[in-house]
Amino acid sequence: MAVLGPGFITANVDNDAGGILTYSQSGAQFGYTLLWTMIPITLALIIVQEMCARMGVVTGKGLSDLIREEFGLRMTFLMLVLLVVVNFGNVIAEFSGIAGSMQLFHISKYVSVPACAFLVWILVIKGDYKSVEKVFLIASVFYIAYIAAGVLSGPDWHLALVETVKLPTRGVWHDKLYVYMTVGIIGTTISPWMQFYLQSTIVEKGINVRQYKASRLDVIVGSFFTDLVAWFIVVACAATLFAHGIRNIVDPADAAGAMKPLAGQYAFILFAAGLFNASLFAASILPLSTAYTVCEGLGLESGLDKSFKDARFFYGFYTLLLAGGAAIVLIPNFPLVKFSILSQVLNGVLLPIVLIFMLRLINKHELMGTYTNSRWFNAMAWLTTVIVIVLSGVMVWNGFHS
Repeated sequence: MAVLGPGFITANVDNDAGGILTYSQSGAQFGYTLLWTMIPITLALIIVQEMCARMGVVTGKGLSDLIREEFGLRMTFLMLVLLVVVNFGNVIAEFSGIAGSMQLFHISKYVSVPACAFLVWILVIKGDYKSVEKVFLIASVFYIAYIAAGVLSGPDWHLALVETVKLPTRGVWHDKLYVYMTVGIIGTTISPWMQFYLQSTIVEKGINVRQYKASRLDVIVGSFFTDLVAWFIVVACAATLFAHGIRNIVDPADAAGAMKPLAGQYAFILFAAGLFNASLFAASILPLSTAYTVCEGLGLESGLDKSFKDARFFYGFYTLLLAGGAAIVLIPNFPLVKFSILSQVLNGVLLPIVLIFMLRLINKHELMGTYTNSRWFNAMAWLTTVIVIVLSGVMVWNGFHS
């Protein structure tokens, strides 16, 4: 339990407003037929996150710190610019999720968004790492709301389980929407920011090589739990929206709203509350992850255990990202969907670059000693990377041609 936190928190934040929208849409549009993606996605997520955890415990340095030392400041700076743009787009999406979920309970976004932004800011500015981590772990547990919503939606359990282990027929690959949604599900599960945040928090928590096995278990448990939640989101929407002919979701809040007359008041409340928790949780972590990454990459002081005086840029940049994301959501008629698509396209460009950096670093004996990848792990990791590169290329292509 002493090392439980970084892996579990990082994996769960990935079920943010954008992730919930993707999983909800796949359930509404294709029923149970995309559930087969969950097992390979979970394995890929474990492989990528385990490498980050291992680099963190062995080197005692964050990922952007290692990239700067090994590949130079210019390469690091270009990567940081892309990451800031991508993450800022995601922060805007999180505040959009907060606004949408609270509007379901008849609370205006002009009240909910500023109030939540201030709450998150106070938590991070005034708390130290241990207190902030406890809050984040509690927020992770609230994802159980989606499991409960899935059960209350009354799915066909036998069909859901069969579709989880059965590969799709060849015919589905001729359906462009099915291919696009498959890419979307995989793309939303492994994000660039996750790798930087996980490694930074492992270093800040002071986890060392002696605790590596427990840290690896933290990553595995987090990956399984987050994808179990994703499975139940797909199932809940397949059993309600797909079953009643509702095929298109514009916003994650639409899924909760449409569920109300189909699965009852309790399923609606749980789904809407889960969306609020997920959006608020991610709105806390994404700016924090970005501030960690930028400060490490530029060699500046960072960390929740540092005072405002000692890490002014870290806290100042965090505040700027948080306030900027909240302010943009409050602009009337702001094109949130287009902005989200742009951030996903940039996400697709950045992720393969980050994975190649990680694989180059983790196989350096002078850095990792005896903790480099084994041949089997390297084969799995490179296969994962190649698949992600291909899928990211498809995402970029679809993003520019949508």
